[in-house]
Amino acid sequence: MDFRSRRAALPHFQMTAMMDVVFLLLCFFVTSSVFSQWEYEVGLTLPTARSGQSSTRVPGEIILNVTREGTVTVNQRVLSGASLDAALRQVAKYNPGQPITLRADAGTAYGKVMAVMDACRLAGISNVALATAAPEAEAPPPPPGAFGEGLE
Repeated sequence: MDFRSRRAALPHFQMTAMMDVVFLLLCFFVTSSVFSQWEYEVGLTLPTARSGQSSTRVPGEIILNVTREGTVTVNQRVLSGASLDAALRQVAKYNPGQPITLRADAGTAYGKVMAVMDACRLAGISNVALATAAPEAEAPPPPPGAFGEGLE
């Protein structure tokens, strides 16, 4: 009989598995940030509002972009009439209280914006925010002598 005590193996950390997990998380967040930027790169000139507040993105927030011509895009996909209504009804069905941000070009006809807001309301979506741009701040006057004034 062998009465010698055996040493227990020391626990060790699997670094390879940890690096794989960190790399996958990095890939996920980089990809998701690229997709969220596409929603803002439609080329709209937003109207300005002095009372507007900057908001933070809410997870799952839907951004509807309305171009000057009245075309509605969501995630770089053009939706019109019936397809917009169906998409909004599906959103309201599976996610009640879903926040929606409506980004309309400053030159868009009022009727086009109201048609999209009406489609949201008929679908049962009441959490709709209108996006605006902050007015450009007035530039302070240049300091004296900035343009060579007073040099002799």
